[in-house]
Amino acid sequence: MARDNSRVTLQDIAKATGFTVNTVSRALKNKEDISRDTCLHIQNVAREMGYVRNYIASSLRSGRTKTIAMIAGSMMNPFYAVLGDLIQQEAVRLGYSLMILGSRDDPETESRMVEMALSRQVDGVLITPCAIDSPALELLRSSGIPFVLLSRFLTGAQDDCVICDDAQGGRLAASHLIEHGHKNLAMISFRHVIFSSQKRFEGFQQACLDAGIPEGNIHYAEPENREEVLRQLQTWQEEGVTGLFSFCDVEAWSIITMMENAGLNRSFGIIGFDNIMRYINFPKPICTIDPNLREEAETAIDLLRKRIHDPSLPPQQVVLPVSLVCRGSC
Repeated sequence: MARDNSRVTLQDIAKATGFTVNTVSRALKNKEDISRDTCLHIQNVAREMGYVRNYIASSLRSGRTKTIAMIAGSMMNPFYAVLGDLIQQEAVRLGYSLMILGSRDDPETESRMVEMALSRQVDGVLITPCAIDSPALELLRSSGIPFVLLSRFLTGAQDDCVICDDAQGGRLAASHLIEHGHKNLAMISFRHVIFSSQKRFEGFQQACLDAGIPEGNIHYAEPENREEVLRQLQTWQEEGVTGLFSFCDVEAWSIITMMENAGLNRSFGIIGFDNIMRYINFPKPICTIDPNLREEAETAIDLLRKRIHDPSLPPQQVVLPVSLVCRGSC
């Protein structure tokens, strides 16, 4: 069908397809009372005619912008880049636009990003809070806007959240290292005072103890910078540590790279967390714990949608299962 320079309207599509304006409108929204074949036919005609939905007009009528915001650390971190992409896929599938805002794990920046999201009249927010006492969370609570905590849980908070079973991930990591003959094990995390890190170590430590590993052979460190990381790794090598559990895949790969660049012999069996190699390539394969980020993204969007449509629902805290992925690095 030929296109002209004027904006195509629902009336134009109705005239071209022979359906009523109401049927066209509902078909373009994939309403369940319109058959699948009719929806596809109307959508194909609309696409050929160059129809673009006017979300501004829709938001004025409905009071909703069909936009949600995701506020997380930094999109330079592959974990957030992957998670953001998966959330966007699910949001678009459900008819939402996604605004991605980086907090860089800084409370002040995080608060500014919340203010920016609120000023854009988003319908809801997915946020990975950078601190337990983050002012951004109080800002969200006081605004009344629906929001869901993503990937991080705050002890005592009565907010919707979607997290993976971090403790189970720690247990699986320790058990995998032990099964590969490691009897002196350590966990390393570049993240400080984060619920996820704490729970992963709790599970890691308990699995070691259950397997008969002495407490003196279970180590934990939170180095502040590259120099501290290298010093800690050298110390552990001298103490006979052979099995290493890293807080996440990115940090695991950083450790391998640091040791190679420093000319250190990598004597550790190593396992990470997040399984981002499922979505992007790493130069070398790493064993990992898979939290199923796609399920996390879909669950978070679903929970936020429910909160948007019914703010009176009780808070839900969803804990998703994890699994082990072996790639031979242990």
